[in-house]
Amino acid sequence: MNEVLTKTISTEPEPVEEDVPRIGRSMGRMRLMTGRRLIGRLAIQSAAPGLELSHLDVLDAVRRAQPAGEVTVGMIAEMLRIDPSRASRVVADMVGRNVLRREASQADARRIVVVMTEVGQNLLAEIVAQKLAIISEIVSDWPEQDVTRFAMLFERFIGGYEAIFQSRDKDTPG
Repeated sequence: MNEVLTKTISTEPEPVEEDVPRIGRSMGRMRLMTGRRLIGRLAIQSAAPGLELSHLDVLDAVRRAQPAGEVTVGMIAEMLRIDPSRASRVVADMVGRNVLRREASQADARRIVVVMTEVGQNLLAEIVAQKLAIISEIVSDWPEQDVTRFAMLFERFIGGYEAIFQSRDKDTPG
C-alpha cells in the first residue's frame, strides 16, 4: 500500500532567525518614544494644554478601575506604582480642576472614593480621540488588511507580555 504524505501549505511565512532580534530592536525604539510619552504629550497639547502626563495617568487609572467598583487614592497609587502621597497630590489637583471629585463610599461611608466628573469624562474622551487620530495617521497609508492583522498581532503580543510580567511579578518578593 502506497501512502501519500501531504504537507499543509501555510500562507504564513516561516519565522526567520533574525525576526526576534528585529522585534527586540523595534521594542527598544518604541520604549524610547513611550518613555518620552510622545502620543500622550501630543494629545494633552491638543486637548488639555494645562495638564501634565501624571494627570493623564490618573485619569486613565480611574477609567480602568471604575468598572471593578469604587476607586480609592490607594488603588490609583498601586495601579500606577507610585507613592500614595504623590497619588493624593495629583488627585487633589484634579479635584481642584473639576476633573475628579471625592465622595463617600457607598459601601463604607468612612472611606473616600474618587469619581470622574463630566468634565473628566469629556477630557478623557478628547484625549483618547487625539491618540486615535495620531495612530490613524501613522497607519493611514497601510492597506486595511495590514492594519487589521497588526492590531490582532500587537494585541496578542502585548497580552503575552503582560502574562509573562504578571507571572514573574508574583514570584518577586515585594
